[in-house]
Formats: sequence, structure tokens, C-alpha cells
Amino acid sequence: MGTPDLISPRSARVAAARRLVRRNFRAKDRLFLAEGPQAVREAVAAVAAGADEPVGGGDPALAELFATPEAAERHPGILREARESGARVHLADPETLDGMTRTVSPQGLVGVCRFVDTTLEGVLAAGPRLVAVLAHVRDPGNAGTVLRCADAAGADAVILTDASVDLYNPKTVRASAGSLFHLPVAVGVPAASAAAGLRAAGVRLLAADGAGERDLDAELDAGRMGGPTGWIFGNEAWGLPEETRALADEVVRVPIHGRAESLNLATAAAVCLYSSARAQRGAGGCRHGAGMGGATGSDRA
Repeated sequence: MGTPDLISPRSARVAAARRLVRRNFRAKDRLFLAEGPQAVREAVAAVAAGADEPVGGGDPALAELFATPEAAERHPGILREARESGARVHLADPETLDGMTRTVSPQGLVGVCRFVDTTLEGVLAAGPRLVAVLAHVRDPGNAGTVLRCADAAGADAVILTDASVDLYNPKTVRASAGSLFHLPVAVGVPAASAAAGLRAAGVRLLAADGAGERDLDAELDAGRMGGPTGWIFGNEAWGLPEETRALADEVVRVPIHGRAESLNLATAAAVCLYSSARAQRGAGGCRHGAGMGGATGSDRA
């Protein structure tokens, strides 16, 4: 197949992609932008929202790809896989891509992707054993980083409440480093509905809060962390409001052994999620004896 010509920066395709930096157009078109080789590679393998089959039975998440000539030379496999998946592929000059991204150092690849989120019902139907619930998380970088931590810890799903940031905010997508394509993410869920649904599914709810009555180390030592668990994480600046804390079975603090005042949201989330992941895979845990296959983070670098 021949190399496509450079697309005009005034083309309708470019204009349609550029407008996706705004949330109202993302919601209207049910499309968002994913930047860089890692995110685009994962988008090729992912399935868009509403598809019930693996790739091949539903629409791939990647709908369209814009690449600079230099990036196309560096990543020919990604362009080939994109074309084979059915995505439109366009070569574009760097200035054209600059209008699609607010990144200081763009990487020469920008994908237009179909929404990939699922419903709360879809999350619950899969029998989740480890879930991250982002309640009142407003910073897009924090949300994306927690999503990445949840993916790395082997969580089964992430839930963003209706008080949290847009999953498809460009900063959230970048911070997730492709993880939003790896695990089910439900969006716009009222916190009370998420809590009620998870509890009905047999999931113990733990709210992470620096002022929590329970100590994470003590919970681990007491053997209470091996069952299905949903962690509720709040706003980094002011934590969880009382009404959200009340939805949890326990409010748990990460112990501070040094002189630091506190941990930031993403660091605390990583500690909590990995603590649950280890306990669930230990003796008596709900994942004990489960297979540990799959690519490691270094394999995906």
C-alpha cells in the first residue's frame, strides 16, 4: 500500500479532530484523542464501548490516526496495524498535529478513538474482586495516574463518579499511559449507586483517608484484606466528604512512618491497591492460586 499524501491542515478531518479537545464535542461525537505510540498501540487492540466481542467482533477503539512523516518512519508497525484494524491513517505535518494536542513535546502520533467506557452493571456482572472508585477526583492527571496504578495492580475495574473529572480529558488520557484501554472503566456513576452495587456484589468498601480510624498495616496483619475490595479515593486537596466516607465499610489510613505530612492521591492509591493485590494473592485470599501470567510493565515499555 502506498504512503498517503500529507493531509491539508484545513481539511474537515483535521477540524473534526481538533474540536475534540473540548468536552462538549467529545460527548457529542463519542470520540476522544489519544497521543503517542503507547496509547495508539493500545487503542488498536481495544474495543469501543458497547461491543460485546473481543477485537474482530466489535469496532476497534481507534477510528483514525494522524502521524507526522518522522513518526511514521519510527513506528511503521503501528501504522500498519492501524490500517489493518480499519482505521483511517493520515500523514500530517507537525504544525497540523500541534493543533490537536496541548502537549509541549508532541510525539508525532495522534489517534481519534471511540469511547471505551462501560456501565456500572457491566462492572458488577464480571464479579470484580478489586475496584478503584474515584469520588470527587477533579484533577485529570491524578485520575489518569490512579487508573494506571489500578491497571498495574491487577484491578478488575475503575469507577469514576459523577463528581469526578472527565475520563477523556486529554490530560487524563495521557496520564493513564494506555491503561484506560486495558480494564473496564465506568463513568458518571453516583457514589451511592457505586457503593450499593459493589456491596450487593460482595465487595467490601474501604475509603482511603489520612484521618481514617483503621490503619492499613493493621488491616493487613489482621488478615482482613484478602477478600473482594473496593477502594474509594477522594479529592487530593480536601479528601472525602463525610457523606462519601459514610458509604464505606471502613475508613483506612496509610501509615506515615516518616515526617511527611501526607501522601499525594496517586501514591496513596498505589499503596492501597497493591496492598489489596498482595493480600488477595496470598494464602486465604480470593485470588490465591490464580494464574500470574501476562505482560509486565517492563515488557510494555
